[in-house]
Amino acid sequence: MPTKEKLVIFDTTLRDGEQSPGASMTKDEKVRIAIALEKMRVDVIEAGFAISSQGDFEAIKAIANTVKESRICSLSRAVRGDIERAAEALKGANAGRIHTFIATSPIHMKHKLQMAPDDVLAQAVGAVKIARSLIDDVEFSLEDASRTEFDFMCRITEAVIHAGARTINLPDTVGYSDPSEYGLMIKRLMQAVPNADQAIFSVHCHNDLGLAVANSLAAVQNGARQVECTVNGLGERAGNASLEEIVMAIRTRKDVFPVETTINAVHIVPTSRLVSSITGFPVQPNKAIVGANAFAHESGIHQDGILKFRETYEIMRAEDVGWSTNKLSLGKLSGRAALASRLDELGIKFDSKEAFNDVFVRFKALADKKREIYDEDLQALVSDVHMGAEEDALTLVDLEVLSKSGQLPEAKLTIRYQNKEHSADGTGDGAVDAIFKAIEKLVNSETQLQLYSVNAVTQGTDSQGEVTVRLEKNGRIINGMGADTDILVASAKAYLNALTLMRNPGRLHPQLGGV
Repeated sequence: MPTKEKLVIFDTTLRDGEQSPGASMTKDEKVRIAIALEKMRVDVIEAGFAISSQGDFEAIKAIANTVKESRICSLSRAVRGDIERAAEALKGANAGRIHTFIATSPIHMKHKLQMAPDDVLAQAVGAVKIARSLIDDVEFSLEDASRTEFDFMCRITEAVIHAGARTINLPDTVGYSDPSEYGLMIKRLMQAVPNADQAIFSVHCHNDLGLAVANSLAAVQNGARQVECTVNGLGERAGNASLEEIVMAIRTRKDVFPVETTINAVHIVPTSRLVSSITGFPVQPNKAIVGANAFAHESGIHQDGILKFRETYEIMRAEDVGWSTNKLSLGKLSGRAALASRLDELGIKFDSKEAFNDVFVRFKALADKKREIYDEDLQALVSDVHMGAEEDALTLVDLEVLSKSGQLPEAKLTIRYQNKEHSADGTGDGAVDAIFKAIEKLVNSETQLQLYSVNAVTQGTDSQGEVTVRLEKNGRIINGMGADTDILVASAKAYLNALTLMRNPGRLHPQLGGV
């Protein structure tokens, strides 16, 4: 059989994924995810948008200095200041890339940029030349490519390749295309551009019509050799093409796709859980590959077939994507060395001995409550510790809830803020409502609750519950997370975490990107 071409997997969870409302991440959280992506052997990690904030700049810099096996990328607009800032953030990278972009569709050029096509072309070429003077690897994106006039697409693509771009990205920015149309666009462009052989063609598809993965795969069948995607399909609006679905489709249907990836699929599920835990976006049970029901069979006919011959109803093995590799044989008798070793394997590092000791104490407390500890439990536990370490954090000290049929639930709690304890009580329509009202008596945040979600971290009645609380105030949206074997305690932690993040403007995530 002929050797298959390599498909570059470009992960943008830390950039486009973070642009999901409320999905902001700290520098340490971004580094943890980047380490997990490196273990998965992701080819390119888009670590952020360096110009958007000092926090994003520092996160890209930290990832560039930590991750050595994957190429680290920073997004930039086609503006000198953006490009120079990206280059500065990437100085420590073993392999770096600047990803610069400008909108090319008539609707964007007229209404957003207010620029003529020739001016857009000139700015694109100038940006690529600036980037190439600073770094060898430059990617250029035609924002809203799927609604760009084909002749102009050809002109600008040829020009930026001539200027030094070695990857050309053609985003379906608003999720407008269908697979046959999008695949044909890629094929026509590669045939029409004289110097197309000097660049890799890439795709970046949004999921507004539920077609992001289908569009991406259609592009691959028509010549694209890089796919930009995110873990769990995280991203703006309806999200991006899902990394796990792209990778496993190509791996499973080798008869259809003329490419292969170097992704180590066994790390897919652990990385999915990590991203979900950090961002506060639970994975739906019926989500392909990483959902809790992805390999579950309820039908008697299906179960009988599986028992007789697995391939009757399963086209993939659950263990191949990491479902059976996340159990940790640690318990309440385990020591610091065993815990530290497993945390290191998960890519979790600590800035100080005190931070690790805090995690160890909480691990021991959790081991007293749970018979089995899983990697997901550790990820949730570490996230909980990091949340409590936020500057000026509101932390839960004590909680008492009285709930009885026919009576309004009552909550009494104590929280700590700036080394002082404050207590309040409240009643509500339910126990969680009572807890939140008691907190509001102390904080008076003037926020609106947009989402309350509970997700079991692992299986079993003793599982930790992971609660997500989404708050909105003056257009700003923040997700708060809390985990505990007691759902009410987890709910209080999540609400307090969201309020802490709302008070910290440094956690604002970038919204400048539009690729």
